[in-house]
Amino acid sequence: MHIAIAGNIGSGKTTLTRMLVDHYGWTPKFESVDYNPYLSDFYSDMERWSFNIQIYFLNKRFLDVVEIRKSDQVIVQDRSIYEDACIFAPNLHDMGLMATRDFENYKSLFSLMVSLVQAPDLLIYLRSSIPNLVANIQKRGREYESSIRLDYLKGLNERYEEWIEHYSDGKLLIIDVDNLKFQERPEDFSTICDKIDAQLNGLF
Repeated sequence: MHIAIAGNIGSGKTTLTRMLVDHYGWTPKFESVDYNPYLSDFYSDMERWSFNIQIYFLNKRFLDVVEIRKSDQVIVQDRSIYEDACIFAPNLHDMGLMATRDFENYKSLFSLMVSLVQAPDLLIYLRSSIPNLVANIQKRGREYESSIRLDYLKGLNERYEEWIEHYSDGKLLIIDVDNLKFQERPEDFSTICDKIDAQLNGLF
């Protein structure tokens, strides 16, 4: 079974993935942030590196989904394959940070890839306000994230909401992480697990 956790930068995807792995004994599939050869360059010069980083992410996530579907385990994935094509690449294009020819090329490749894989059995979306995202980004203190532009985060959040509103590829669970502080309050994490259990009862 494939469970994917979606959400903006700093929404808590990796933390929730770890907590669910500990709670349920699932197998994690983490986003390879620390070993991304483009990430630092991208945040320093988005226009120059936007296409490179989006292709890198798309390739990695496609390979992840192929591996997940071959497994007989319950796997929880930190970020879905859809977010790059539905959120990040269009946002970069609209901001003038990705050339139209690169964007069209990217969309064509994405369409081919998703036609070859299945959607997650459950998509968990972590909804967050901008102040909450900024606080979490500052709290974890990654140097390459210190230059993230506020308008960039806002554009991503707007696109996430639009995407989730029209998402219809599978089961969807929305978690408001401004109100459910699952990292700090065990009762909030229990609430999330109850919601997940309710969704999964129809999948097993």
